[in-house]
Amino acid sequence: MRDAVETGAARVVVIDSLSGYLNAMPDEQFMILQMHELLTYLNQQGVVTILVLAQSGMVGHVASPLDLTYLSDTVLLLRFFEAGGQIRRAASVIKKRTGSHENTIREFCIDSRGVRVGDRLVEFRGVLTGVPTYEGRDAALMRRRQDDA
Repeated sequence: MRDAVETGAARVVVIDSLSGYLNAMPDEQFMILQMHELLTYLNQQGVVTILVLAQSGMVGHVASPLDLTYLSDTVLLLRFFEAGGQIRRAASVIKKRTGSHENTIREFCIDSRGVRVGDRLVEFRGVLTGVPTYEGRDAALMRRRQDDA
């Protein structure tokens, strides 16, 4: 990695995933120290670094095996949630060190055209929990139909 950075060949480094990296380390504290040193070096070299950390649990409560948010300039939370009989994806900015901060939760999709970020998820509550409640204009009608069934 250092050779690629110092020759100018690498301007972006992606580590996917930190979970695998953590499994290779003898202790979490070694991992945190190494990540601190690596991210400091890459930042000094002007390299954009993207770290991916998978959380345990796909829907509902999730837990992270490691907290590196204090080293991060920006933290994005990507969540799966179920709505309308489909698995959907939501993105939110949890932390942004500088500049204005996007406070909305937006649906996104990845397809043959790339990553597309959609509108705010204003008709749902609980998206970040992975168990959303639909509160859109047809929500009362849908509840009445369920009660009648």
